[in-house]
Amino acid sequence: MFIVSKLLSFLVQPLAWVALLMLLSMVWMTRRPFAARRALLLALVLGLLVGWLPLADALMRPLENRNPAPADVVAGQLKAYAGVVVLGGAIESADIWRAHGQVPLNGAAERMTAPVALLQQQPNLRMIFTGGDGELWPQGMSEAALAQRFFTGMGVAGGRVQYEDKSRTTYENAVLSAALPNVDKAQRWLLLTSAWHMPRSLAAFRAAGWNVTPYPVDYRTGDSTPWNKYSLAHGALRWQMLLHEYLGWLAYTLAGRA
Repeated sequence: MFIVSKLLSFLVQPLAWVALLMLLSMVWMTRRPFAARRALLLALVLGLLVGWLPLADALMRPLENRNPAPADVVAGQLKAYAGVVVLGGAIESADIWRAHGQVPLNGAAERMTAPVALLQQQPNLRMIFTGGDGELWPQGMSEAALAQRFFTGMGVAGGRVQYEDKSRTTYENAVLSAALPNVDKAQRWLLLTSAWHMPRSLAAFRAAGWNVTPYPVDYRTGDSTPWNKYSLAHGALRWQMLLHEYLGWLAYTLAGRA
């Protein structure tokens, strides 16, 4: 499933659809001019809609709000939890670390900073960080290895964290984390990941037998979005995340993993 998902990554990039439609328009220009004009018009409309953030946000908001953290967790009452499972996805390529010696965080940086605060609030809380090398062509360094450098630099004691460095998908995060030494998935655990990624992650972990409670971070939407807010770059990223999650949810449901 991992290889298939990587090969089909084209499907979750809306600007790639625009490029494909424009290419078809060029190919059809002489033999099928009517179809060429339709394809070009569709590419223009799609390209314009991608950047209109109210539309993307209207679809992302339900994902982000589906699984809020419970009241006791929000209030910092964490004694009932064995620990927090932190999903990877917030660290950029290891090439940047090799070149500059700094762990590069991306737009989901709250996945890395929020657990540090949780461990400070509750001295007995453990953490599992799960994330291998998710590239189709491995880079030679797992995300967990980079995360270890980050958390060590943030002053997190090494004995409080376990690192799972083989997983490449959310379901593998769940299965391989459960196989770590001294991990009892029947205990109560917090599951920390991006709010838009939480519904599929929560379903995958529960399908794998984990007793997890959501702790969503990295929100991308508020209560509303101004109708005139427009950004092609941000919109393309929003749509890519949306399509990735909805297609991933469908694949996991069909495979019995959610």
